[in-house]
Amino acid sequence: MTIPEQKTQLRREVQARLKTVTAAERLAAAELVGQHVRANPIWQSAEIVLFYAARWDELDLWPLLLEAMKQGKQVALPQYVAERDAYQACRIQDLEGDLGVGHYGIREPRAGREIVSLKRLDLILVPGLAYSVAGVRLGRGKGYYDRMLAGASGIWCGIGHDWQFGLPVPTEAHDIRLHCIRTPKLWREFAPPSTAGE
Repeated sequence: MTIPEQKTQLRREVQARLKTVTAAERLAAAELVGQHVRANPIWQSAEIVLFYAARWDELDLWPLLLEAMKQGKQVALPQYVAERDAYQACRIQDLEGDLGVGHYGIREPRAGREIVSLKRLDLILVPGLAYSVAGVRLGRGKGYYDRMLAGASGIWCGIGHDWQFGLPVPTEAHDIRLHCIRTPKLWREFAPPSTAGE
């Protein structure tokens, strides 16, 4: 199989397993990840954090987002820009007023919210389907995070279940290698963020 075909097959396998994870298991995993992130010096020193609005099968770190706002951190979420078929970071200050249902039915900032330069981000929490032992992330196949991270500063931290780490992720030159990965039990750090082919 070609690498894209291998990726498609791995996505199917991971998505099938995600369907077997109960809501209670996802909640417990997300709570543990949140506790670990909160205790990490990277989190404690971060002033501007880009979160993600979780899909049903992703670990939901919304409680951590709320805590970050209370701590006075600047909090941002990805906002889809149709003209560029890409995502940008927008600041969230008022959950009710700033958020709506966006692209793919995911919560995201409404139009007109303050855009945060990707170069100003201190920490980016990244969802993924699978992560290799080298820190390469397998996304959902659209390349949105790869393109967004390619222009971003800060620490890029993949979030997932324990079993999503260490999978045989097929790698192409444009694939992004994360800086670190946090699961309920695992913390892995890698070389400075780069594309996998470098």
